[in-house]
Amino acid sequence: MNNVFITRKIPELGVTILKANGCEVDVSPLDRPLTKAELIAALRVKPYDAVLTLLTDKIDAEVMDAAPSVKIFANFTIGFDNLDVVEGKKRGVYMTNAPGGGADRVAEHAWALLLALTCRVVEGDKFMRSGKYVGWDPMLLPGIKIAGKTLGLIGAGRIGTEVARIASKGFGMRIAYHDIVRNPKIESLHSATYWPTMEDVLKQGDVISLHVPLTPETKHFMSAERFKLMKPSAYLINTSRGPVIDEAALVEALRAGTIAGAGLDVYENEPAMAAGLADLPNIVLTPHIASASMDARDDMARISAQNIVEVMMGGKPSNLVWSV
Repeated sequence: MNNVFITRKIPELGVTILKANGCEVDVSPLDRPLTKAELIAALRVKPYDAVLTLLTDKIDAEVMDAAPSVKIFANFTIGFDNLDVVEGKKRGVYMTNAPGGGADRVAEHAWALLLALTCRVVEGDKFMRSGKYVGWDPMLLPGIKIAGKTLGLIGAGRIGTEVARIASKGFGMRIAYHDIVRNPKIESLHSATYWPTMEDVLKQGDVISLHVPLTPETKHFMSAERFKLMKPSAYLINTSRGPVIDEAALVEALRAGTIAGAGLDVYENEPAMAAGLADLPNIVLTPHIASASMDARDDMARISAQNIVEVMMGGKPSNLVWSV
């Protein structure tokens, strides 16, 4: 019998898959992120063979020391910046993510943020609820048309490619993108143009959408200097990881009109926001829910559980993230 610890309640599908494959499953009874001390204490309860983690769990050398029998930490998320993959590889401990889980849903949410901004949806909702609407007004809350404009993509993986598909097929937008690796698919299917630097894309985009992992190289790569490269009429969308944006610099850029607006689903110091961010009228904020559909959550649970099962059966997991 293989022992598996899950750090927080996930869709039952994941638990069912694990139990069907001979695993004994323990789920944290606390419906919140565990502190590091709580996680370490939980992992010392029994000799666990696998741990299914969430993005709020920081898996580092100290946590691994508390669970020397663990063969795999399976992340219930697309990203893996919470995992010390260098330490994992050094110890021969597998670390995985769930890259297929919710990618299309995240792309849809990026578009929801953009359309809410450009159609003034949030402002209109507040206007109606406050009882201010007294009749049609040709100058009331004018938005902007995005059809035919330029989408600037920073990151062209699964999510970025889906955002590009919607932009190209649905809105007839031109697409400029930058990534550390060129993506022939996005170029051939969606007529996207590759640019060798991020700065090239920032200067062109009427919308800039971020789809990059959090690494030492991407932390704060959206800085005050780079906001100044964007068009004053441009919008910034972030559904990747919060710390890729210098949030204090973003507040200043929005206040000063350096850029027109922003839509954020992730934040630099979650759950906190930078001072002044929530007071700005030209930003739409959602609480890290871009992948929050039950279809997507079930998919993430399935992928995470299957990664564990593959290791418990003596194989390698399908979604290994030993990439650094």
